[in-house]
Amino acid sequence: MRQINRIENIYGPVGSFAGIVVLIAGLVLVFSSLSGIILILIGGFVGISYSSTTIDFDQKRIRFSNNIFGLLKTGRWIKVIDTMKVGIIKTNTTWRAYSQSNRSMDITQGAVLIVLFSSDGEQLIPMKKFKSIEAAETEIENICGNLGLQRK
Repeated sequence: MRQINRIENIYGPVGSFAGIVVLIAGLVLVFSSLSGIILILIGGFVGISYSSTTIDFDQKRIRFSNNIFGLLKTGRWIKVIDTMKVGIIKTNTTWRAYSQSNRSMDITQGAVLIVLFSSDGEQLIPMKKFKSIEAAETEIENICGNLGLQRK
């Protein structure tokens, strides 16, 4: 059984919104000019690309991938070893964008991540993203049981 978990947009919320706007503008423009194809490609790359994690419970392996255009998965599989551990970390990611008048807009997103750690305690892969620690606590028990790992 495979579980696919979307982590976040590659270019953040502002970049993703701007990419979707450029994609829509390219779709409208493609009927009158062929330059709309370039806008569709740029908008699709920026607006639809995201990062995700695929967990294969049957073969005990995990892949962190960047999904280009939302379809093309890049990344390699990592075999899960019994000495690895799973833990919970809290993150605060701040995305900053500037307007034409040089005003900054900061968007702060707090999240709780379930992370795969190596046997040395090094963070390897974020496995799943949650908004609350209670939801992460219940899911980490499920992941540890299915993969046969210990909690950090």
